[in-house]
Amino acid sequence: MIVQVLGMGCAKCNTLEAKVKEVAEKNNIEFVFEKVTDFKRIMEYKVMMTPALVVDGVVKCYGRIPKEDELLKWLKGE
Repeated sequence: MIVQVLGMGCAKCNTLEAKVKEVAEKNNIEFVFEKVTDFKRIMEYKVMMTPALVVDGVVKCYGRIPKEDELLKWLKGE
């Protein structure tokens, strides 16, 4: 699984990155992580606000920090 956090490096982007890693570690979920800060690459996903979370090429949320149960569901592939 490939998990990407899209954002320019703001506090919310860093918080989302930390939460994703924390939830994955607590639940023994393996993934490849990428932080996307390039504006052109972010726009390829057609998100209007950051941070955004992309799992295996699918935008799961943007403009907010998702709740832990949401993250777990997405990281489990649901």
